[in-house]
Amino acid sequence: MTDVLSSYVRGGWQRPSAEGRPMFDAVTGEEIGRLATDGIDMAAVADHGRRTGGPALRELSFHQRASLLKALAGHLREHRDELYELSARTGATLGDSKFDVDGGIGVLAAYASKGKRELPAGTVLLDGDIEPLSKGGTFLGQHVLTPLHGVAVQINAYNFPCWGPLEKLAPAFLAGVPTIIKPATPTGFLTARLVELIVASGLLPEGSVQFLAGSTGDLFDHLTEQDLVSFTGSASTARQLRTHPVLSARAVRFTAEADSLNCSILGPDATVGTPEFDLYVKALTTEMTVKAGQKCTAIRRAFVPAQQVDAVIDAVRERLGRVIVGNPSNPDVRMGALAGTEQRDEVRRSLKSLTDAGRVVFGDPDHVAVVDADPERGAFLSPVLLTGDADTAAFHEVEAFGPVSSVLPYTSTDQVIELAARGQGSLVGSIVTGDPEFAREVVLGAAPWHGRLLVLDQADAKESTGHGSPMPQLVHGGPGRAGGGEEMGGIRGVAHHMQRTAVQGSPEMLTAITGRWVRGSARTTTDVHPFRKHLEELRIGDTVVAGPRTVSQEDVEHFAEFTGDTFYAHMDAEAAAANPFFGERVAHGYLVVSFAAGLFVDPAPGPVLANFGVDNLRFLTPVKFGDELTITLTAKQITPRDTADYGEVRWDADVTNAAGDSVARYDVLTLVAKQAS
Repeated sequence: MTDVLSSYVRGGWQRPSAEGRPMFDAVTGEEIGRLATDGIDMAAVADHGRRTGGPALRELSFHQRASLLKALAGHLREHRDELYELSARTGATLGDSKFDVDGGIGVLAAYASKGKRELPAGTVLLDGDIEPLSKGGTFLGQHVLTPLHGVAVQINAYNFPCWGPLEKLAPAFLAGVPTIIKPATPTGFLTARLVELIVASGLLPEGSVQFLAGSTGDLFDHLTEQDLVSFTGSASTARQLRTHPVLSARAVRFTAEADSLNCSILGPDATVGTPEFDLYVKALTTEMTVKAGQKCTAIRRAFVPAQQVDAVIDAVRERLGRVIVGNPSNPDVRMGALAGTEQRDEVRRSLKSLTDAGRVVFGDPDHVAVVDADPERGAFLSPVLLTGDADTAAFHEVEAFGPVSSVLPYTSTDQVIELAARGQGSLVGSIVTGDPEFAREVVLGAAPWHGRLLVLDQADAKESTGHGSPMPQLVHGGPGRAGGGEEMGGIRGVAHHMQRTAVQGSPEMLTAITGRWVRGSARTTTDVHPFRKHLEELRIGDTVVAGPRTVSQEDVEHFAEFTGDTFYAHMDAEAAAANPFFGERVAHGYLVVSFAAGLFVDPAPGPVLANFGVDNLRFLTPVKFGDELTITLTAKQITPRDTADYGEVRWDADVTNAAGDSVARYDVLTLVAKQAS
C-alpha cells in the first residue's frame, strides 16, 4: 500500500498534492497510510460522473445493470480473504469482517436479484396503475420514474468500510445514477482496496464509480438539482451538511443515517428460564461486542421490567465475562479494537456522562485486559454495562459509540413506549416477548419513532438475522435523531435515485412512452395467432379475439359437481334470487376464466412454454345462463430474460358478454421461447 492513497477520478488514479491525514492500525497503533484529495478538481469529478457515467448507465436496461451487479458481487466474493485480512487492521475480528465484507457483497447480490425479478426489462419504471382522468377513457395519467441526470455522492462512516459504500452503490447503480464514494479517514484504506478491486474488475461502465481518498473539498459547491447526497455519521455532522447553502438553494436530495440510541425491550412474560429471556441476554451481549459495539444499530438502551433488572444484569455479566478482548488475529479473541484511539477517547468522554448518571455494573472504562496486543497503543476498550434510573436524561441523549449499553427498568407498557420515544428517533428497536398483545401494543406505540422494529421470540429466533442487521429488502434509516432518511428498502432505494413524473395523455401516447400496452390504445390482429410467435416476433398490442361461447345451466352444474364448488349462488335458485348482487343463479367466476382459456389458447406445441400465473383478476358483471362470452387477449408487456432462452409476456385479458360489458378482467402471465440462434 502506498504512503498516500490515490483517488480514482475521471477515469484514472490521481495522487494528491499534499501529505494528508494519517490512518492507523487499530490494533498496533502504527501509521499505515494517509488520505488527501488536495489538487483534485471536484467540479470536474462531478462533471465526469454526469457526462460519462450517467449516459453509459442510462444506455443499459434495469436487467443489464442488475447483471453487472451480480457479476461484481461474484468478483468481490473471490477476493474476500484479502479484504478480511486488511479488515483486521481496523480492529475487526473475522466475524466482524464477514459482517462488513460479506454483508456488502450480499447487498449487491440482493439488488441484482430484485432488479431481475421486480423491475422491467427497459429503462422506465412505472409507479402505480393508470389513473383515468376522463369519462371516455381518452385522457389518462401514469406516474413514471426515470433516473436523475446527476451523481450520487456518498459520505461513509468508519465502522463499515465495505458494507457502507456497497449498500449505497447498489440501488444508485440499478437506478442508473453514477456514484462518488468518500470513505471515513480511520478505515479509508479498506474502502480504497475495495474500490481498487471494483475498478480492476472492468465490469462497470467508466464514470459510474469514482473514489475520493480524503475530503470532499469544495465538491458540494458544484452539486446541482439533479445530484444526491447520502450521508452516514453523526447527527451533528448531518445537520451541518443538510444546511449547506448549495444543498438548500438547489434542493439537492439529502438523506442521512445518523447515530441512534436504539432500544431493546424485554417483555413482562420473558422471565428467567423462558426462551425469550435467554434470547434477550444473548442479543444484548452480541450487540455490545460485535464490531466492538461500533454499529449504528447497536442496543444502547435495554429496557427491562423492574423486577427483572438484577436477573438480566447477572446474566449479561456472566456472558460478557467470557468475552476475550485483543488482537483479532488470535482465534480466541471475540472482540477486537475500536477503529482508532480517537474513537476510543470519544467513547470514554461519552461514558463519563453516562457514569455520572448511573453506575457501572460490568467493565472498566479506563482499563482492559487484552490478548496479543498493547492495550494503550491499540484502540481497546472493555465492554461496559451500566444501569440507573430510566428517567435520567443522559441515557436518552448520550450515545457512547462502542461496547456500551445501559439496563434500565420500566413498570408498565405505556411507560416503556414513552421511554423508547425519548431517544428522539431511532434506526431500530426490538421487542423480545412471547406475548402477541404486548408485542402489538409496543410496536404500534413505538413505530412512529423507529425505522425498523424486530419482534423476537422462540418461533423466529433460529432464522432471525438479529437486532443489529439491516437487510437490503427493508428500509434502513429512522426519524428525528436517526437522520430522518431511508436507505435500501428494496426497490424503494432505487426509486430514491429517480424522479417521479406524472405523465398525462391518450392511451396511444402512454403506451408508446411507457412500453406497456394501455387499454384504449391500438390492438393488432393478424392471421397468425400470437401464441405462434416467438418472443422476438411479438409486439405490444398483438391481439387474439376468440368466441363467443354460450354458458348453459348444464355447464354450471357440471362445473359445480366436478370441482365441489356448490355455492348457493350457482346451485340454489331461491337463495340466489334473494342475493342483492345476483337475483338469479349465475356461473362460477372460475368457470368463466376456464372457458376464456379454452377460447384463446392455441393448443399445439409452440413458443408458449407455460402459463405461470394470473394477476389482478376481477369479476365485474355476473354471468347468467345463456350469456355468450368473448375473450380479447392482448400482449401488454414483453420482458426478455438476458440469461435465458425465453422471456415473460404479460397479456391483458378482457372477457365480455354479448352486450359488450366486461364480465372479467385480468392479466395472464406466460413464458415464451426465443427463436433458436
